[in-house]
Amino acid sequence: MTATGSVHSWDVSTAVDGPGTRFVLFLSGCPLRCLYCHNPDTWHMRDGHRMTLDEVSAEMTKYRRFIEVAGGGMTISGGEPLLQRDFTAAVFRRAKELGLHTALDTSGFLGTRASDTLLANTDLVLLDIKSWDPTTYRRVTSGEVAPTLTFARRLSDLGKPMWVRFVLVPGHTDAPANVEGIASFVAGLRTVERVEVLPFHKLGAPKYAALGIPFPLERVPTPDRALIDRVRDQFAAHGVRVW
Repeated sequence: MTATGSVHSWDVSTAVDGPGTRFVLFLSGCPLRCLYCHNPDTWHMRDGHRMTLDEVSAEMTKYRRFIEVAGGGMTISGGEPLLQRDFTAAVFRRAKELGLHTALDTSGFLGTRASDTLLANTDLVLLDIKSWDPTTYRRVTSGEVAPTLTFARRLSDLGKPMWVRFVLVPGHTDAPANVEGIASFVAGLRTVERVEVLPFHKLGAPKYAALGIPFPLERVPTPDRALIDRVRDQFAAHGVRVW
């Protein structure tokens, strides 16, 4: 039987979902509820549409040559891809058969669901470490940070390349001690190639309005240049390559 998954959408993008030009598959369903999430339309698996592995493969194949020339690959994002681990594993296996570089965009919250086989077909993990302080993490995401940290250590031990992502939200994730905790942790991992400091934005606000859901951070300002520079400098002080 051909594997199927709940897919929100797919797109072709450059430089934001891994190296080069990439075919990005967005899966539906996520166990977290981040206050700053800009894709609330991906929260529930029931809101996606069913696609078979062969259907996804056909779309990837259309762009295969273009992606190869552009030095890219394919990325599975979400939602949370590991909520549909079997489908994610099947898509990555097919992508490797097509000769494509693969990237997994994940919070790591469901890292225990990632089998060694799935990770063997994963060339890069885009790991969102949303906070260091457990209380802050719980308030911002409704989840626990420990599973993400455990997953990060596992990836490091496996020699799996990582790009760590940190969303900077004024008044929520910007406390110096919180940033320092992540920076120190990341510096101790062997395979982190870079840290991306992502300034909070409100581009997803219209989606909340369309869904009739209040946007939790409507009154929160976007970070100014001074704050962004301070946080970037904190990571850099630990010898981390910052983007």
